[in-house]
Amino acid sequence: MRHWRLTIPAGLHDELQAHLFPGDGDEHGAVILAGMCESDRGLRLIAREVHLARDGVDYVPGKRGYRMLKAEFIQSRILRARDVRLAYLAIHNHGGTDSVAFSPDDMASHERGYPALLDIARGMPVGALVFARSAVAGDLWFPGCDRRALSQATVVGHRRRSLFPAPPRDAVATGMYDRQSRLFGDVGQQLLARTRVGIVGLGGAGSILAELLGRLGVGEFVLADPDRAEPTNLPRLIGARRRDAVLPSWVPRIVADRLRRPKVRIALRSIRRANRNSHVETMARDFLEDDVAARFTDCDFLFLAADTMGARLLFNAIVHQYGIPGIQVGTKIPVAEDGAIGNVFCVSRMVTPDRGCLWCNGLISPSRLQDEAVPAVAKRGYAYVDDAGVVAPSVVTMNAVACAHAADDFLFHLTGLRYHDAETAWFRWNSRRGVAGYDMPRRGEACMECSRTAKSRFCMGDNGRLPTKPAGARI
Repeated sequence: MRHWRLTIPAGLHDELQAHLFPGDGDEHGAVILAGMCESDRGLRLIAREVHLARDGVDYVPGKRGYRMLKAEFIQSRILRARDVRLAYLAIHNHGGTDSVAFSPDDMASHERGYPALLDIARGMPVGALVFARSAVAGDLWFPGCDRRALSQATVVGHRRRSLFPAPPRDAVATGMYDRQSRLFGDVGQQLLARTRVGIVGLGGAGSILAELLGRLGVGEFVLADPDRAEPTNLPRLIGARRRDAVLPSWVPRIVADRLRRPKVRIALRSIRRANRNSHVETMARDFLEDDVAARFTDCDFLFLAADTMGARLLFNAIVHQYGIPGIQVGTKIPVAEDGAIGNVFCVSRMVTPDRGCLWCNGLISPSRLQDEAVPAVAKRGYAYVDDAGVVAPSVVTMNAVACAHAADDFLFHLTGLRYHDAETAWFRWNSRRGVAGYDMPRRGEACMECSRTAKSRFCMGDNGRLPTKPAGARI
């Protein structure tokens, strides 16, 4: 049987868990409506809405089983799922902790009811989830009564949590990673090997991230950057060699420009040098092109190391539309007209579906978005200053501070080692003052990116449009 995966934003999962497990030891019900994502990894559902069934009103004693959702509650939710093109998932809970399965009565109710629900849903899948405290099983139906079982659910917040129908098999120890796996275990190392990470921008910051993540043993990468190595960025382009950027003087410039190595290929070389078993997809193209952006919509984690407003806008959209956590990294070295250097900042900003929206926090400038739509500006690719015509200072050590912090946050997020009450504000390091600061992210209740309002992109999956441009477009 083919399988499917489920992503649940942490805030929604907490709400659901409080309803299903209030401490009374009884069974409770709910419905999730979910967006869908189809990729080379298969089908993934992304929980968008949770509808809690009131005990004794919406969730009542069953006619053939212990409890059931009332027909009126089901009808209103399946009609909404049909109208907004979301998958319908009925939910209840069983006892136990780390394993769970549907009962024979549960499966019989699916056989009786889901063919009719499929007719109402008009092509959208319908199914069910059953939760234990630390486990979940799922049964999803498609038109024609094709059925698939849930392989795993991932709760996405500042800590990642994976839920399975039953405990997975023990991980096999890998000698190469013995020292670091002593921190997060063989299971953590296996998780890194199964993780797909997307990096947007492979310059001074992105090349460091590629090196660090390759050394950690991340198994899959998706890389995008349209630029090539140049002599002026060799000092901060990790893994670059002189011959990647500098060609003999007798080579015509137009030819030399084409022969310089793409940054994504340098990053590929660094990753493979660290982990020859990794799978790396490289695209020496603009992240904003629609088919390039599509390759990032089923990653497990994203890093934004490019600082155009268009890249920020699209990164932010993918995080919220597809339920993928990510981190935006960067440095800022302001220079006044008289040449005076201001405060030097390195930043690492984690963005999850529930927290850290770049729109809500004023980090996407509409005026700069408009400027970048002008062809002359767009041709400059990934800029790192407000004025694309000004070359700002850039130093490898500054990039390294931001990237090391970001990679560490990723590691502790993925392996679940971060404390439940850990700091969740954005990290900011002032190198000139030697002071660390933290910025608390804001969230707008009606934000069209991250809120749960009816028309937001939150967890809509493939059912929403991303702010991309057609492949090959100049603006």
